[in-house]
Amino acid sequence: MDVFNSVKSLNERLSFSRDQGNSLGLVPTMGALHNGHLSLVAKAVRENNTVVVSIFVNPTQFNNSQDLAQYPQQLTADIALLKTISEDLLVFTPSVKEMYPEGLGAKPYSFNGLDRRWEGEDRTGHFQGVGTVVEKLFEMVRPNQAYFGEKDFQQLAIIRDLVRQKTFGISIIGCPIVREPYGLAMSSRNERLKPLDRVAAAVIYKTLKIAAQKALAQNLLSEITHEAIKEIHALENTAVFYFEFVNARSLEPIKTLENPENTRIITAVNFKGVRLLDNIGL
Repeated sequence: MDVFNSVKSLNERLSFSRDQGNSLGLVPTMGALHNGHLSLVAKAVRENNTVVVSIFVNPTQFNNSQDLAQYPQQLTADIALLKTISEDLLVFTPSVKEMYPEGLGAKPYSFNGLDRRWEGEDRTGHFQGVGTVVEKLFEMVRPNQAYFGEKDFQQLAIIRDLVRQKTFGISIIGCPIVREPYGLAMSSRNERLKPLDRVAAAVIYKTLKIAAQKALAQNLLSEITHEAIKEIHALENTAVFYFEFVNARSLEPIKTLENPENTRIITAVNFKGVRLLDNIGL
């Protein structure tokens, strides 16, 4: 497995693959890898001749310096995990200076309202930072396909919009959420929870499933939402940022269920100081 710290060295290695017309897949990550990440990498390996996994904790998408400082970084362990998928992966681990040679800062974007609510409302500048680093990675790696998890459902929609705006010609592949044994969506942030807390937090997924079932049977979305928030609030040291039925394409909230196939329930929960995201389709 080859590890690259600079764009120059990575592209020297990729030039041969491009000359051969090989398909190139990219899996962008911030490290602290878990089975959710590995499922993306495994899918990319199955579908491409060459796969790049980037590991970079992007400062511009954090609006909370403490959150950035607490984000887990474990490069040696991450590389060991990646080797269990394939020894032929190319791992890109740039420094902040390599990614932001012009100085640290996010570009301004208009994402057609996709960033106006939910994570965008609670985390000022977050998606500007996401857009900036993803655009940089796409320009540096020039993949044919890029792989993202559906856990960050709003982010996935925004990246698809970014690709349309910039006409990158990259296929964005959304991959199903991978869950811990009791149902909690896998996330690097879960490392900040004790094992028993992870079990307790599985009530978030349980509540999403119940809400989806009730919506299909009753279509009383406001009542279902109220009950779901009440159920999650019963957890100790918990606050619900949002729990909403939304149009899966526009991410706008919906009042009545008219098209289940284009409906998603999204939620963000502060559980014992850790922001947990989850969602489910109908």
